[in-house]
Amino acid sequence: MNLKLPSKQERHKLFGSVQPGEKLKPAIKDEMVDLQSQKNDFLFNIDSVGISNVKIPVTINSFIEPVKQGTIAAFTLTSSIPGNQKGTNMSRFIEQLEEYRLRGFTMEQEQLYQFVSDLSARLGQKNVRVEVEFPWFYERKGPSSELSGLNHATVRMTVQQDSDKNYKISGELSCAVTTLCPCSKEISEYSAHNQRGIVKISVDPTVLSEDWKEQLLYAAESNASACIHPLLKRTDEKIVTETAYENPRFVEDMVRLVAADLYEKEWINGFTVECRNEESIHLHDAIATLTYKKKIKVEQPDIKKSGWCHLVNKFSAIDFFYEIFF
Repeated sequence: MNLKLPSKQERHKLFGSVQPGEKLKPAIKDEMVDLQSQKNDFLFNIDSVGISNVKIPVTINSFIEPVKQGTIAAFTLTSSIPGNQKGTNMSRFIEQLEEYRLRGFTMEQEQLYQFVSDLSARLGQKNVRVEVEFPWFYERKGPSSELSGLNHATVRMTVQQDSDKNYKISGELSCAVTTLCPCSKEISEYSAHNQRGIVKISVDPTVLSEDWKEQLLYAAESNASACIHPLLKRTDEKIVTETAYENPRFVEDMVRLVAADLYEKEWINGFTVECRNEESIHLHDAIATLTYKKKIKVEQPDIKKSGWCHLVNKFSAIDFFYEIFF
């Protein structure tokens, strides 16, 4: 049976559409009332107001393949406003972001500093904060086959400009590793349960090292039982599982070992390390957190850039390293 439908106009009317009314208010911007810019005693200063979860394409430079990559970043842009100002002009945040998108926005410290400075001038506010989060991809090869695929870590960068136009930057990286349970290995006749561990490292730097993402990834992976791989053949899987068995790790072990690596880095003033194991024999997760603020400077060792993923460490019987070119 064929339906006899009313016209589209009649259908819209059926569902509540009405004819436009008389337009009496100004349509020219300069003649419109700007409520947000009104001055009065509005009781309190506001620490931050702005927009969040704004996604745009950005560029990331990396010291490991792929060395130049495009990804999608989620931005949170805020500023403070004084108690005598009603609000902020939200559109200005997007205008600033769009200008940088069109010229090519690269997720590096200096460009983020310039972005914050320009946003501060556009808003007419001194305290401005930009937070950006994005997936960062890196190539990972199988230890035997050397067949490669892409892993990714989640990276977050935050830049704050204060009223004296001083900048403060922080960095965070979250990645997946393999952890094998030391207790299970100790009490079992054979085998041991393992799980995927999520390591999150947050750093308070003097200045973000150019290869800061790679350094934090190395700190997490080199202290794990084994690395996560996108592609494994049987010969690779044998090495990975045996290496994990040779390097058991509790979540407590992970945060302490990663903290030791971070402590040795001269450009890091303080840090927080979190590890969450998605337990394979429990419904719950196991978690540990360690926060440390340096009080004295320490010597930074010469980091060798040849051995990246310590599927094997000094306790492992297997002597192999990944070739990584910075």
